Amino acid sequence: MIEYTAKIREIAERILRDGTVDAVLGFRRGSIPMMNEPCLVKDPAQVQTLVWDSNCGINLANYLIGRKDKIGVVAKGCDSRNIVTHIIENQITREQVYVIGVPCTGMIDKRKVSGSTGGEITEVLEEGTRVKIKGADFETTVDKADVLQDNCAICVHPNPVLHDERVAEPVPVPQDKDRYEDVRKVEALDPQAKWEYFEDLISGCIRCYACRNACPLCYCPTCFVDESKPQWVGKSIDPVDTRTFHLLRAYHCAGRCTDCGACERACPVGIKVRQFTKKLEKDCRELYNWEAGLTLDVRPPLDVYRPEDPGDFIK
Repeated sequence: MIEYTAKIREIAERILRDGTVDAVLGFRRGSIPMMNEPCLVKDPAQVQTLVWDSNCGINLANYLIGRKDKIGVVAKGCDSRNIVTHIIENQITREQVYVIGVPCTGMIDKRKVSGSTGGEITEVLEEGTRVKIKGADFETTVDKADVLQDNCAICVHPNPVLHDERVAEPVPVPQDKDRYEDVRKVEALDPQAKWEYFEDLISGCIRCYACRNACPLCYCPTCFVDESKPQWVGKSIDPVDTRTFHLLRAYHCAGRCTDCGACERACPVGIKVRQFTKKLEKDCRELYNWEAGLTLDVRPPLDVYRPEDPGDFIK
């Protein structure tokens, strides 16, 4: 995907010069390996700072909320689905965004890359389907498929669903991905085992809220964890408070999550936060035939009342 960089720069310069947009939201090289960072370019002379490779995993839709200007945004498949969700939820308008679509072959997981070496990494280079990892006293090459983020490894929507122009032709859409194998394993557990599974899953949580802050769906002016009148959840890392945070955050994402992996990518202690949202994603597919962010023409099932909806549970 590194060959996309030149095209992204070309498009960004053109739409800035002709006034199509006021700014372009993309990525620039980070100060450490595998950590490209979001950047906002307003001057056509600065588009050379824009880059694209497999280290652009942050969801840029997270930075569109509340903007009043016309903005170009570099968007891979999951980013574009969150842009669709933002438009449906009236957080931005379609006219506000100029989507530069990027067909995606997956983002690499910095933890997996680091785990494949025995020392400090100084440089990570892409060479087609291979990733070269360099350190002060070592150099190794791995298959990109072996170090993909977990969500990218099972992604079936790699191409932007919404775009004003694309930087390249669509990449092939995987047809044989089992997206919910891990969810079914948990579903098969007895209640006590499920309880223990999730208690163990979040046991290392330090309540830093990085998962919430990275999530493009978490745009409430005041989060429920920060409410004081009434106070919904305590401020400590007491297991009850931690459990409440993760469960309520997941339910807020029900029918809206695009499985972009931003939450897991941001977690400093490596919690597999997607285990909560993937279950709800699976339920929405099975109960409502719904996947978030694929169309502007249909509202999410949990956002719509239909008289014919079954109501036998109400007594």
